[in-house]
Amino acid sequence: MASRPDLSITGVMTRSPREITRVLERVRAQATLVTAFLAGGEATFQSLLRVVDSAAGRIVLERSPVEAANSALLSRQRCAFQSELTGWRVEFVAADPREVVHEGTRAIELRFPEVLVSHQRRQHPRALDPQLPLLCVADAGGITPFDASIVDMSVAGIGFLVYSADIILEPGTMLKGCRMELPDGIAGAVDLEVRYSQPVTLADGRRAMRSGCRFVNPSPEALELLRRYLGGEA
Repeated sequence: MASRPDLSITGVMTRSPREITRVLERVRAQATLVTAFLAGGEATFQSLLRVVDSAAGRIVLERSPVEAANSALLSRQRCAFQSELTGWRVEFVAADPREVVHEGTRAIELRFPEVLVSHQRRQHPRALDPQLPLLCVADAGGITPFDASIVDMSVAGIGFLVYSADIILEPGTMLKGCRMELPDGIAGAVDLEVRYSQPVTLADGRRAMRSGCRFVNPSPEALELLRRYLGGEA
């Protein structure tokens, strides 16, 4: 019997303006902080949602109390934001930030998000272990390959660490021909769709990014590798 997808890894992605509005209105109504990690995780923008308007194609955020964070956000063409609702983490991407005045107060307006991912928070988060013996060359069949260590896997997808915190993976990004290999030489390539990313700090103090990804049409070789890794559960 196949395992149920682990939504703490793959999440649920939507491009529906109606559904994106529903989730973001909850974030706004609950006055939940919206966070963006900028400059490779070295700068953090935190604020509150003030307007969610899909008809006008915009959202409005309060300015951060940290001016450097406002400047860092306004210097970008697009940015991934995160927020939390009970038991869920929400991530969305918005573009074209600009300064506006909203109800007499300076604010930041962005285009209405094109994609939003919600994923369940684990009750008992697993420890991050960069020494796991499963490595991955992400986007090996694409245009920007990079090395990553897989720290989590299910029948639905994987969670991996990117050792360069400068690499930005937005929800919906497709990583082509990602090559995974076990110590016994079993290897497989698979396309991955990024669902969410978040900065983490490793035990030795290094900064990295963790991303959850969904398998896209895995090859027989990748499925065999998955079965080996999961002990025959796939």
